[in-house]
Amino acid sequence: MNWVEFSSDAFIAAFFLYCFGFLFYVIAVAGKKWSNRDPELHAKRWSRVAYIVSALGLLSHLTFFFTRWYGSGQIPTSNMYEFMTFLGMAIMIAFIIVNAIYRKAVLGMFALPLVVLIVAYASVFPQEVQPLVPALNSIWLKIHVTTAALGEAFFAVAFASGLMYLLRVVDFKGTSKKARRSQRWVEFTLYVIIVIIAFIATVFIFRGMGYQANFTQELVTVDSRGVASTTVENVEYSMPPIFKPYNSEVVEMDTFLGIAQPLFETPGWMDGVNAGRKLNTIAWSILMGSLLYGLLRLALRKPLGAVIHPLMDGIDPDDLDEITYRAIAIGFPIFTLGALIFAMIWANIAWSRFWGWDPKEVWALITWLFYSAYLHLRLSRGWQGQPSAWLAVIGFVIVMFTLIGVNLIIAGLHSYAGVN
Repeated sequence: MNWVEFSSDAFIAAFFLYCFGFLFYVIAVAGKKWSNRDPELHAKRWSRVAYIVSALGLLSHLTFFFTRWYGSGQIPTSNMYEFMTFLGMAIMIAFIIVNAIYRKAVLGMFALPLVVLIVAYASVFPQEVQPLVPALNSIWLKIHVTTAALGEAFFAVAFASGLMYLLRVVDFKGTSKKARRSQRWVEFTLYVIIVIIAFIATVFIFRGMGYQANFTQELVTVDSRGVASTTVENVEYSMPPIFKPYNSEVVEMDTFLGIAQPLFETPGWMDGVNAGRKLNTIAWSILMGSLLYGLLRLALRKPLGAVIHPLMDGIDPDDLDEITYRAIAIGFPIFTLGALIFAMIWANIAWSRFWGWDPKEVWALITWLFYSAYLHLRLSRGWQGQPSAWLAVIGFVIVMFTLIGVNLIIAGLHSYAGVN
């Protein structure tokens, strides 16, 4: 039996179960307004269904994790595909724990889409089992990565509840300067989420179309003695090139919407053979995200925050504030162990030093300092309500940049993840 193939089937099953779980949570929360009988009974019944389906999704996800581990002979956290799938699973575990304490169906309506997004994002990367590089072949990989991801998973739950709090308490009908500022920032947060959704959808659309563009790029490097050398690299695009690589020539390019040549050239100050492709991906994400956001605004005829706000009626904002704090309070010590202490032990074994100012190490420290400041401001200065919610939202943005931006944009010792 091919356990790796079986794990892929379990992963697909988990994805669809998460999607259905999210839909059932929407019915549980929004459906109370449609029920002509007992709204509370309706919410309780559909919440139970949603929870069971979500738990089955987690069971399928666990099946994926352990069967891939068994089939490959190594823990599936060694590249971006495997790590992001593990992070999605960890968020579901964190959600199950927090939901068991507070039993708030509306939390599932926000946490499940986050899991679906991360699982979908994981599918963007190459899914083949890749052999471990020597630095990764250590028991401390298992301990460091899993505990760090579990801590980040609780931060993700805090992000979901923090965003829910803002959607609950922000006055979307207010005209004061403060109200308008809060409306704009909440709407911008939702816009960023739409851009991420559009990025994932765009990747799969062009991948399904089999789009390809190939370039040859000349790179000039100067060594420590001031001697210049020129190398020629091949660069492949899977999206139509809005930005082609700097100092490159088209080898082959599929026509898209009548456009047979790149529109712009990547600026020369953006170093690296993949700089043009990354800039092109960002451009497509913003373009398609803005288009999707504009269509939603046109269809709904009001800001997205104002559309979601009525669904929050009847939810105690103090409960959401408490969930946000508790999730961070649980996640922080786990993250401290995984991302700092265990990471330093592993770094000493792999590279013979506890700390080396690698970009991933620096951003992990920034993340830790940020959540330390959150807990300090919460416990010592009484920062509750909106300030606390905004810190939870911003904190998870930092987490995602640490996970994605550092791996895909900044070169460093941690940039060994499989990237397509």
